[in-house]
Amino acid sequence: MDLPQVVSRDEWLAARKELLVKEKESTRVRDMVNEERRKLPMVKVDKEYVFEAPDGKVGLPDLFDGRRQLIIYHFMWLWESDQGCQSCSLLIDNVGHLSHLHASDTTLALVSRAPLAAIERFKTRMGWTLPWYSSYGSDFNYDFNVSMDEAVAPVEYNYKNKATLLLEGMAFMTQGDGQGVSVFLHEGDSVFHTYSTYGRGPEPLVGTYNYLDLTPLGRQRYINEFLHHDKYEA
Repeated sequence: MDLPQVVSRDEWLAARKELLVKEKESTRVRDMVNEERRKLPMVKVDKEYVFEAPDGKVGLPDLFDGRRQLIIYHFMWLWESDQGCQSCSLLIDNVGHLSHLHASDTTLALVSRAPLAAIERFKTRMGWTLPWYSSYGSDFNYDFNVSMDEAVAPVEYNYKNKATLLLEGMAFMTQGDGQGVSVFLHEGDSVFHTYSTYGRGPEPLVGTYNYLDLTPLGRQRYINEFLHHDKYEA
């Protein structure tokens, strides 16, 4: 790619101030969208889901770990290679210290439609300590539209049905597993689903991209082109 033009300090400062106006407007719009997200109505989860954890079977309320809010990252499993996908792994590599979320009464957990033994093996390989549950054998992934199989449920991903996905050239998203984020609130004895996002929706959680966006060379590669962190050559 072409490098930026070389200019004087005064020219650079003028261009920087012009960009600053756009950055501030972008921040204002982001704050507005965040406020609208918090105002979204919510839906009571009236179905019991069973997950596999290292200590045995647990339900959705157990995933909150005693906190009021739960963020689930739907971690896509690559069945052909029996490991977690690279882009999902990049996102999890960028998760900070969980104490900051916990101090805000919020739990972060991973859920994959894969056998727990496979999850535990990959988790150990990656050196992660986040809670990671198996939804293998349950309807959870299908109900939250991150597993696509017409024999189980109507195909939908990123709020688009199968016909729309095919029309938009996204046939690869009409079968198998995808990734996404879902948010839940525990109020009294009830659990509510408040938000889900898919596709590029979870992208702000990828800190590597946020850093690279500050640089002249930018992101340099599509998210699927990143490798598992133990696969880069020295």
